[in-house]
Amino acid sequence: MGSVGTTLPHPFDPLSREEIENTIFTVKKAHGDVYFNVVSLQEPRKAEMTAWLEDPINAPRPKRLADVVVIAPGGKVYDGLVNPAKGEILSWEWAEGQQPIITMEELQIVEHIVRKDPKVIEQCKISGIPEEDMDKVYCDPWTIGYDERFGSSVRLQQALMYYRPELDNCQYQYPLDFCPIYDADKQEIIAIDIPKIRRPLSKAPAFDYHPAAIEARGGFRNNLKPINITQPEGVSFKLNGREIEWQNWKFHIGFNYREGIILNNITFNDQGNVRPIFYRLSLAEMVVPYGNPEHPHQRKHALDQGEYGAGYMANSLSLGCDCKGSIHYLDAEFPTRVGGVRNIKNAICIHEEDAGILFKHTDFRDDSVIVTRGRKLIVQQIFTAANYEYVVAWTFHQDGTIQPEIKLTGILNTYAMDPDEDTHGWGTQVYTGVNAHNHQHLFCLRIDANVDGPQNTVYVTDAVPGEAPVGSKENFYGNAFYNKRTKLATTGEAKTDYIAQTSRTWEICNPSKLNPYSKKPVSYKLVSREVPPLLPKEGSLVWKRAAFARHTVHVTKYRDDQLWPAGRHVPQTSGEPSRGLPEWIGDGTESIDNTNIVVWHTFGVTHFPAPEDFPVMPAEPMTLLLRPRNFFARNPVLDVPPSYASTPSQLLAKGAGVYDAADKLSKLAFEVPAGVDGEGVSGAGNGAGGSSCCKSGGCQ
Repeated sequence: MGSVGTTLPHPFDPLSREEIENTIFTVKKAHGDVYFNVVSLQEPRKAEMTAWLEDPINAPRPKRLADVVVIAPGGKVYDGLVNPAKGEILSWEWAEGQQPIITMEELQIVEHIVRKDPKVIEQCKISGIPEEDMDKVYCDPWTIGYDERFGSSVRLQQALMYYRPELDNCQYQYPLDFCPIYDADKQEIIAIDIPKIRRPLSKAPAFDYHPAAIEARGGFRNNLKPINITQPEGVSFKLNGREIEWQNWKFHIGFNYREGIILNNITFNDQGNVRPIFYRLSLAEMVVPYGNPEHPHQRKHALDQGEYGAGYMANSLSLGCDCKGSIHYLDAEFPTRVGGVRNIKNAICIHEEDAGILFKHTDFRDDSVIVTRGRKLIVQQIFTAANYEYVVAWTFHQDGTIQPEIKLTGILNTYAMDPDEDTHGWGTQVYTGVNAHNHQHLFCLRIDANVDGPQNTVYVTDAVPGEAPVGSKENFYGNAFYNKRTKLATTGEAKTDYIAQTSRTWEICNPSKLNPYSKKPVSYKLVSREVPPLLPKEGSLVWKRAAFARHTVHVTKYRDDQLWPAGRHVPQTSGEPSRGLPEWIGDGTESIDNTNIVVWHTFGVTHFPAPEDFPVMPAEPMTLLLRPRNFFARNPVLDVPPSYASTPSQLLAKGAGVYDAADKLSKLAFEVPAGVDGEGVSGAGNGAGGSSCCKSGGCQ
């Protein structure tokens, strides 16, 4: 076993290669050859970590421990906790009847098995594929969700089947109509689900998206001119290990196999006062339910993070394609199934972008004006879940706003159909013989609140008209309306849903800290409007397994290790009982008032496919905001240098009448610092390139 290096990592840092190797060595020494599904940092205990963050010199440094999940011969699953520095196993428990996350290596095995299986070969022949073409047969292995025929004690995957006439063809335009079931322990096909109505392989010509196919159909557009993004003086952020500082923000960037990017200890320097905002932010889970009730599609839904992992599925990002500009990258390292270590180079990209106008005002009397452009900092990853790509970006704005954004792209999941067959409304024919089923993408954001300290309370806020009727003393003209705030005092009360009619938002408040002017508690507001309800009905398999998606917002009292709202081990859960949030909420009577809380927010999109989404889908964005409300005493970006500024007194000093405003701005722009000498003032520059956007002729 190697020795862990002398340079101490930050307690939030992911396990290093050396720590992963030491953990694997320790486990193998004690338990022999096992398959490694997880070797990841156990989150530091919050009480210990908070004490260390407040006093890193004197407080005890939190131990770095490895959370381990293995599958032993015979399919037994074990959860372990290991000290990689000491080579000690601190706990080792059998996870009876549970299945851990599926690794990329497990997924890749299935395709090789189906191509050789006699039962699969026979079904391919029925579909119109000769046996000699089995090398052209492909499958997307999915966890089976849950199937009552098999339960959860046997580790299973279902194989969604496709065909590629040529190697470069898009397989999703040639779906097959049957679904093999794969036993991972036996490494064999144990069943095949066959539909009542058979649908032969489509004979439609290939319609592909790669460059050769585009050139064959007339070529690419030739009227796009280059856009160059440069920062000649470098970036405006500073990285110390994995801690980043930018425009008063400071936070730690972590990464794990399941959630991908994790942001910890998020603070904002408010004119010298470093104020905590969030202890931890992450995209904790997601579910993609499909809407075709016909067997076997009723079980087709994916909890991609709990079943496969946003970290495990992360792309290696490349400059100029996935990210543009002056980029800093962070790698990721994970165990291989047999006990090695794999590196995902450039798993995270960090960069700045121009954010357009930050604020502006023009006085109509004399055209005096100030305009300031904004910047934003983006921490981004991309992961591929079989057919779909998810671009996950955490955007930090100069005004204290945090904006998580997800873009959906990639390829629709497809199923076979006869040309112009009636889909009964459960899907859309997006190309000849290609049925893309209705589905949703629902994501759960985990917000570990620390708004000016750990004692927080959540209010739901609704824009409503005044209660008093028209003609009353209180509301004679009937125009009154206000922001109705309702405290969510218990976990049961906190199960709330979005209401578009009232522009509903949620405020995470610190009731012990009041704004000096509004006299309202300092808070961060959750503003999220892309929040479709979970469409599968109550009692359905998806409803039971993805209980976090039943409501827009849940709130729980913080407890260590309550990280994932669908539970620790997600594959093949039956939902009886529902894991994760329902277990933690219980009867709903626990107080969440003025205490250490976690907010769980489900948002997303309902997707009814269309031909415009095929053969590859244009990126569809969805976003939300975490905005300061009553948090700052004033606009927090007044000190961002303006791109241009002029005042009435400056204009008058030039001899212009207050109401004679014609053509002033084109004559009065000068470089900072102009002082107060009657000249217009242009900013030191806050554009994407880092240089002034205004010259002596005005804004360019």
